[in-house]
Amino acid sequence: MECRVIGMWGGFPKKNGPCSGYLIQHDGFSLLIDCGSGVLTALQNYIDLNDIDHVILTHYHYDHFSDIGAYLFSRLVNTHLGRADEELCVYGPEDEDMKKQVEAVAYSRFSSFNEESQLEIGPFTCTFVRNIHPVETYSIKIVCDNKSIVFTSDTSFTNDLILFAANADLLITECSLYEGMDGAASGHMTSEHAGILAYQSNAKKVLLTHLPHYGDLNDLVVSAKKQGNENIDLAEPGMLIEL
Repeated sequence: MECRVIGMWGGFPKKNGPCSGYLIQHDGFSLLIDCGSGVLTALQNYIDLNDIDHVILTHYHYDHFSDIGAYLFSRLVNTHLGRADEELCVYGPEDEDMKKQVEAVAYSRFSSFNEESQLEIGPFTCTFVRNIHPVETYSIKIVCDNKSIVFTSDTSFTNDLILFAANADLLITECSLYEGMDGAASGHMTSEHAGILAYQSNAKKVLLTHLPHYGDLNDLVVSAKKQGNENIDLAEPGMLIEL
């Protein structure tokens, strides 16, 4: 199993730097986690859009889902052109407006999930835990061939995440704020909390994501590593992690 970071900026994209998007692949099967601002353009550097039939959206903030509308029309056009022959399957928290938006475009369908769900998508088993965030949001665990990837999406720190991410081969944890800031108020984690999660979950490799647009990002890594896990790096567009 491998994970390609498509984008990892919080709030809005930078030049050539998309918001949240992660391409998970194994034995020729591809799954996209989140489809935020700028993801659809950058994604095509690594894969044909028609080779992805499954997209999981962790929540409905623009930096995590805004490009999904363009993806729907990509599948519509490419099906008519004979370049795609499978419908685009979009999964997300239950939301009637999102379901209508997806299924209003031919060759796409929507399925909802919650923290009781277990999705079997190709070779991947996906489970979820509810986050602390202003809108309904989920962390996701993807398991394949005894390897696991955990993506926290957006959340303030919660002890539930420690158990959920226990012994993850790859933990992709949000790190929106610098040490000493108030993450609880905005539903986000500081670098200190990201480091605590990395250490207490015993994650084997850790990427800091949902990065801020200000300050020295290396300070995030220094702060997170102080909590005890040294295997921590900043996520970068195009980064490939092989498990």
